[in-house]
Amino acid sequence: MRCPKCGCLEDKVIDSRASKEGTTIRRRRECLQCGHRFTTYEAIERQQLMVVKRDGRREPYVREKLVNGIQRACEKRPISRRALEEAVDRIETEIHEEYEKEVPYRDIGERVMRELRLLDPVAYVRFASVYRRFQEADEFVQAVKKLEVPYDTATYRLPGF
Repeated sequence: MRCPKCGCLEDKVIDSRASKEGTTIRRRRECLQCGHRFTTYEAIERQQLMVVKRDGRREPYVREKLVNGIQRACEKRPISRRALEEAVDRIETEIHEEYEKEVPYRDIGERVMRELRLLDPVAYVRFASVYRRFQEADEFVQAVKKLEVPYDTATYRLPGF
């Protein structure tokens, strides 16, 4: 690893830690020539996924597009940047586990809607209105009514309690 201060290629690793739910490793390094300390991140390189669009076109999956779409839906809502990043990480992990080469746009969109529904109902409806291409007001009302039906969160009593 080249030192950002002097350009030397010799360094030693001082500390290594897993970060981001174990998907990357953070390494603290020290240049052996000038003593400058710097941080690097190591991540698994995954095969490039292609997204199959509505019209059948295929284009490379780009994380930034997913982040931008979710950010637009969450604009001016009380949702932290960290919560958004964690949602994107979950979506990415799921699609990489399920698909090797191509992922239908529909599967990404449904996962985004599920995450937004848990994060913020307004962001969920905003995203759904664009993703589902609402044409009439009643479609919008139906999406809002879906929010009134909670996910199945049944809890079962343990025997003896």
